[in-house]
Amino acid sequence: MKIAAVTEDGTSLSQHFGRAPSYLVMTVENGKVVAAETRPKTGHHTFAAHHPEVAPGERHGYDAGARVRHASMIENITDCQVLLAGGMGWGARDALASQGIEVVVTDVENIQEAVERYLAGNLPNLMERLH
Repeated sequence: MKIAAVTEDGTSLSQHFGRAPSYLVMTVENGKVVAAETRPKTGHHTFAAHHPEVAPGERHGYDAGARVRHASMIENITDCQVLLAGGMGWGARDALASQGIEVVVTDVENIQEAVERYLAGNLPNLMERLH
C-alpha cells in the first residue's frame, strides 16, 4: 500500500491540497512504513493565472478548467491508495476519489503521527474541512 501526504516541509500535512508543492509518499508493508520518497506536485502556484473566483453558494474546484488542473495535481500519485491532507476543495476530493484514492482530511498535522493513526484505524476524517 502507498499513502501520499500533501506537504510543504516534508514533516507536516499541508492545510490545503491545492497549495502544497509536494507529496511525501510512504510505502507500507505489514502495517509498517518501509520506504518514503518526496514527489513534486503541481498546484495553485502552477495555475495562478487560471484560478477563477468561486461564486457564492458554489463549491470550490468545479469550474471549467478544474478537471485538467486536478488531473495534473494527481498524476504523480496514481499508484497510491490513500491521500492525507489538512484540507481541500470538494472538486479535488472528487477527482481523487474518481481515481480510486481514499481521501482523509484531518486535523493531525504531523505526517508520521497521521500515518500511524491511519494504519491503527483511528485517524479522524473531518469532511467539514472540505470547501
